[in-house]
Amino acid sequence: MNRRPDILNIAAYRFVALADLPALRRRLDTVCNAEGLRGTVLLAAEGINLAVAGSAAGVAALRAALDADHRLAGLGFKQSWSSAMPFKRLKVRIKAEIIAFGVSGIDPAGAPAPALEPAMLKAWLDEGRDMILLDTRNAFEVEHGSFAGAVQLGNHTFREFAAAARAFPPSRPGTPVVTFCTGGIRCEKAAPLLLQLGHRDVFQLSGGILAYLEHVGPDYFEGACFVFDERIDLGEDLAPQNPEQL
Repeated sequence: MNRRPDILNIAAYRFVALADLPALRRRLDTVCNAEGLRGTVLLAAEGINLAVAGSAAGVAALRAALDADHRLAGLGFKQSWSSAMPFKRLKVRIKAEIIAFGVSGIDPAGAPAPALEPAMLKAWLDEGRDMILLDTRNAFEVEHGSFAGAVQLGNHTFREFAAAARAFPPSRPGTPVVTFCTGGIRCEKAAPLLLQLGHRDVFQLSGGILAYLEHVGPDYFEGACFVFDERIDLGEDLAPQNPEQL
């Protein structure tokens, strides 16, 4: 019987107003160091964005620390397993944004675009519904894999997305635009921007590609999902796809 890999990888984010950032950074840094966790935790006035890995017990301790803060309780985590640590070090940092976008007036917590659950996107694809699947990721990520027929605007960084989106013509009336990214966080800003620019019927794929692969499977997704750690490409089971990977 194959033994399950023993490194638990988790990722989560939440847009929520956070104050006392230095104190929060110290608390989370202390827990992560005590439990031997590695990865990145980003904190900003707009919320939290984290991707860390370690033992199941260490991850449980971090989740308990987050749940003890009412602003961060009940975070929805994506998780997968690997046989080796995918991060070199731990970074717990305070930033201006938890995902760099550089556009003012976007409020993911207060004015989000409607979410589309993975199962509903699968149903729309099954019925051949007329829609635009918009990949908000960077061009080099798309080269690893994307949904069949998806559009990408040519941005090489997420900060370039806004300028590219301003040149993106509105879709035909009644044709929904469904934005997607790796785990959902970029669409929290990209989809509201499209609404501000005059697009209608804009949805964001809830949980991104990772949630789609986890809950639906690989149907309509071609290739692998690029991630920003040493696993590089994740397959349909959210495990590193290539034998030489972790």
